[in-house]
Amino acid sequence: MTTQIWHNPRCSKSRQTLELLKESGVEPEIVLYKDNAPSEADIRAVLEALGKAPIELIRQNDDAFKALSLEAADDDTLIKAMAEHPAIIERPVVRHAGKAAIGRPPESVLKIVLG
Repeated sequence: MTTQIWHNPRCSKSRQTLELLKESGVEPEIVLYKDNAPSEADIRAVLEALGKAPIELIRQNDDAFKALSLEAADDDTLIKAMAEHPAIIERPVVRHAGKAAIGRPPESVLKIVLG
């Protein structure tokens, strides 16, 4: 079963989550999502697995989010914006066996990968 992490090496929470996964014996597929942006379909799948609305997967305090004036945007617009501007996606996101978790705090991903 593949575990995947949408990783940003410059983010401390992302680095901590990746390290925690490895310490737990999980070698995830690392997706540098800022370099290889997820598709709108991937984002929709993650949102469904998380059980969250698009706004909950966005870094609302990020300068890019503010510059894009997305505060009142509808869900489809937010999903499109995440695909086009992946830096606004909350990080890290871990996917495993049809489930997903945001690594804030990093320990929150363990419940989906370890059961």
